[in-house]
Amino acid sequence: MIKVGIADDHAIVRSGLRQFLSEHFDLMVVAEATNGREAIDVVRKTPMDVLLLDLAMPGKSGIDALAMLRAKAPDVGVLVLSGYPEELYAAAVIQQGASGYLSKVCEPMEIVEAIRAIAHGRHYISPAVGELLAEHITRKDGGEPHEHLSEREFQVFLKLAKGENAGEIAEDLSLSVKTVSTYRTRLLEKMGLASNSDLTYYAMKHRLID
Repeated sequence: MIKVGIADDHAIVRSGLRQFLSEHFDLMVVAEATNGREAIDVVRKTPMDVLLLDLAMPGKSGIDALAMLRAKAPDVGVLVLSGYPEELYAAAVIQQGASGYLSKVCEPMEIVEAIRAIAHGRHYISPAVGELLAEHITRKDGGEPHEHLSEREFQVFLKLAKGENAGEIAEDLSLSVKTVSTYRTRLLEKMGLASNSDLTYYAMKHRLID
């Protein structure tokens, strides 16, 4: 029996996934979470093989939680199931430790196939994501500026782009305000931008935030 956790802030999504997965004899939903912080807690407390993780959740997002999940529960496979299309986040989250990435517009059975693959220790790379990863590796122009940020810089970038201040970011990521300011300075330099407003415009232009 493959034990599955679901982390999504929408109750109807969790309910639908739970019902759909229950129709498969080898899958069992053992825990649910509504944000990244809860996802970390349930993974630590509940034995599971695969966690379905949404990215856009209130408070600690899926992206914020991913690094902690990899550190605290390296044996749990993480399948990102997001409303964002693959081209926006797939390469980044897989590089940061996710075991697979699917858009919520995928065929339902693809979720089952991905869970089974990940539960057996494999990554699940759909054809679409495979093409993106290949392009990411071979792209001659060096890629988009945000693709060159470190994992932590990317987390801080998204939070700044959403309008969070240094104090809020420091508390949520367990960093000092000075460290957040250092990350901000560094990512602005890497991206060739000058202000938080520039970060917000960039993130919206690239559809990294709603």
